[in-house]
Amino acid sequence: MYSIDLVAGNRRKIMLRRFLFAVLTLSLVSTSAIAGSEGSEKMSSKRGASVESKECFEKLSRGIFKFNHALDNAVFEPVSKGYRKLPVPIRKSTGNVIDNLRSLLTLSNNVLQGDIKEAGNTAGRFLINSTVGILGVFDPAEKMGLAEKPREDFGQTLGKWGMSPGCYFVLPILGPTTARDAIGLIGNSVVDPVYQITHNTETDMLIGNQNYQEHNYYVFKGTDAVDFRAKNIESFDNVEKNSIDLYSTVKSLYLQNRAQRVLNASTTIETQDESDWEEIQTD
Repeated sequence: MYSIDLVAGNRRKIMLRRFLFAVLTLSLVSTSAIAGSEGSEKMSSKRGASVESKECFEKLSRGIFKFNHALDNAVFEPVSKGYRKLPVPIRKSTGNVIDNLRSLLTLSNNVLQGDIKEAGNTAGRFLINSTVGILGVFDPAEKMGLAEKPREDFGQTLGKWGMSPGCYFVLPILGPTTARDAIGLIGNSVVDPVYQITHNTETDMLIGNQNYQEHNYYVFKGTDAVDFRAKNIESFDNVEKNSIDLYSTVKSLYLQNRAQRVLNASTTIETQDESDWEEIQTD
């Protein structure tokens, strides 16, 4: 009886979370539309894509940015450099596994955007790499003509639906974002199959450990972040060395990149791995 009540209670929590997400989405869509009508943003020829965004809390954001930068110098960069010392085959295989799991979120957003062709490509890559590629360790799908495409997230989907970026601000640890992409961060947890599986209470109860599955999810996200940071060490260093105002430079790069991702345009940001640069917004 207790286990049934626990499952029912968690189901109610999930439904409540999804309801609150829907309310938040509608609220911020309205706020973003008002901001756009007041001319606070310069829009491109397509709705949802913008290379400029109004600053909502610039002073606070700059303070958080300094904190994030210090944390990166003290923790993330050293860990990433240590990760870079691993043999290339190990790093390549790890990156492949992470990309394979992350493709499920891309698949969900391909479908939500109505891009059936890309959804088919993403689904085919996942099935082939999860089986023939041994859980994604290898990438035989590439050799079979299914090329890897840029990642998609719910923030991009909202942009495709016509929602403007809204205010720009910086989150602790998570980094730069906009009102639209902040909603996207929440939405990712709703449409990401990996998140839903690892946070499924019924599955946790079957294995007898309610924390194990969630722990796996955060290990997956942490490894993804380290893999991305390691691929772009030189790129981040170059941006830092060549910037008069690092905060403004990162803001500009972030907004340009997100606008390009919404339009599925080729990026102008030069990194060691351009397909990963979107992770600067830590979806």
